[in-house]
Amino acid sequence: MRPEALSAAELGREIQKGHLSPTQAVEYFARRIRQRNPSLNAFVYTRKQDALDCARALEVRLAKGEDVGPFAGVPFALKDFLPSKTGWPNSHGGVRSLIQPDSGDSAFCQAMEAAGGIALGKTNAPAFAFRGTCDNLLYGATSTPFAVGYNSGGSSGGSAAAVADGMIPIAEGSDGGGSIRIPAAWCACFGFKPSVGTVPSVARPDGWSATHPYCFNGGITKTVEDSAILLNYMARYDPRDPLSLNHGKQDFTQEMKRPVKGWRIAYTPDFGVFPVEPEVERRVEQAALRFREAGAQVEPVTFRIGHSATELAELWCRSICVDTAIELELQRRRGFDLIGDHREELPEEFIYWNEQTAKGGILDYYRFNCIRTELLDAFEDVFSRYDLILSPTTVCLSVKNSGDGNTKGPAFVNGVPSEPLIGFCETFFANFTGHPAASVPAGLSESGLPIGMQLIGRRFRDGDVLAASAAFEEIQPWRALYEIPLSRTI
Repeated sequence: MRPEALSAAELGREIQKGHLSPTQAVEYFARRIRQRNPSLNAFVYTRKQDALDCARALEVRLAKGEDVGPFAGVPFALKDFLPSKTGWPNSHGGVRSLIQPDSGDSAFCQAMEAAGGIALGKTNAPAFAFRGTCDNLLYGATSTPFAVGYNSGGSSGGSAAAVADGMIPIAEGSDGGGSIRIPAAWCACFGFKPSVGTVPSVARPDGWSATHPYCFNGGITKTVEDSAILLNYMARYDPRDPLSLNHGKQDFTQEMKRPVKGWRIAYTPDFGVFPVEPEVERRVEQAALRFREAGAQVEPVTFRIGHSATELAELWCRSICVDTAIELELQRRRGFDLIGDHREELPEEFIYWNEQTAKGGILDYYRFNCIRTELLDAFEDVFSRYDLILSPTTVCLSVKNSGDGNTKGPAFVNGVPSEPLIGFCETFFANFTGHPAASVPAGLSESGLPIGMQLIGRRFRDGDVLAASAAFEEIQPWRALYEIPLSRTI
């Protein structure tokens, strides 16, 4: 099988068997990126020489018989958003005036290198990761490999497109509102977001800065196995994260093998508030019902949420800007006024919501927490009776790239107004509450665009989401979907 068709774990096994060297793997994927990236715009840059240096050092260790990890010699990609690789450039999602060297390694990068992986480059993301599409004014839009010109989803859209197209076996994602799951849905990948506290998030000087809403680091993969292996290396206790949990020596590759027979699964197309395109709803419901083949009960469930989807999406826009508005103000006081002096580098929507958030008062923060509590209670009401919640990942199919660096989601779905930054995504509720969640490929639309199904588990039961995802992967394998972009001509 060609390297681009292999999962990260499969490639790692091939390298450990001596069928391919780490240097050959780096050369192969660097060449594939060079050939295929121009049409998709998934990577913003590569660091081939750095990767080759790491590959040669790894070959010495392999020659000595060392166990270098399950991802031995596997090239991986990082997301061009938060610092992820010390010394590598970072644009914070395509903002030219913010380009500077990374000050540290992300949890994903640390885990991948501990597992034997080799960083090869960075992938595209929107400015400040502030939307569910992938586009920015510096690098432009990223396309899904299934239809060039249609968006890959965001914010980790470059990573998902690169994995789906076989440019890289595994890539970093971060998720503050669905940024792992949304592009996974639009690129037919597997995207897993852990529970709050499972993967440490160490931020300074404010150790609580990734909590409103909860923000997560993780990966985008082709298989559940890859994500389970990755989580084995990412999940750990760190006392410098105030929410970090000690799971002990939990093996998520074993957790994913647990059967789901007898599980009670709740299915909702809309959480009672989202308008959903009929084809998306139909495909996801068909996928959800297939869990019955594994012996699970699947039943429709009604959520009673007293706010509209637009109101909740606007609440996300405001809350996710709490930390950015603070940082922008601190920078301004230090003499760097990003919005005042570099307004042309930023999307107007980002400017608007940061200004609105900065004008807010203490009661705005109180309201956010009250509504967030309502959502938590709504989830826990369902989890008192069910083991898992299934829904569409997004309410619509991928949208066309706008060509102006500012691609957004639809303003209307089924004739109903929809907030265009995140309102088309059923993902951000799990960021308000901290539940583990994943997106699995549910199939393709009649036009050939991927559709994702979201799986949400009880808080701190990450293994349940992986087990259900693996069960679905066995019932309805999605690896064949990658043959479509792999056969696409450039």
